[in-house]
Amino acid sequence: MSLADVLQSGNYELIDVREPMELEMDGNIEGAKNIPLGEVEDRKDEILSIEKPVILFCRSGNRSGKALEYLNSQGLKEGYNGGGWAELKSQL
Repeated sequence: MSLADVLQSGNYELIDVREPMELEMDGNIEGAKNIPLGEVEDRKDEILSIEKPVILFCRSGNRSGKALEYLNSQGLKEGYNGGGWAELKSQL
């Protein structure tokens, strides 16, 4: 499935890997869980236990790409890099 297909299905979990300060300054996507990139490793079990596709995003797509690469190496089955939050928000 492509990211567009997953978004269209409506069955996914959004994870914002930006820092809380960035959410306050720039805004966020309603319903997204904030797990900053620095916490992804410590919270990997929480993320890996999600039973639907996981879409990670940040400001530009760089940090979410790093998080996805790590989570894939830990066994994440259905993960997607949603890229930058503003672009992703416009697709929702």
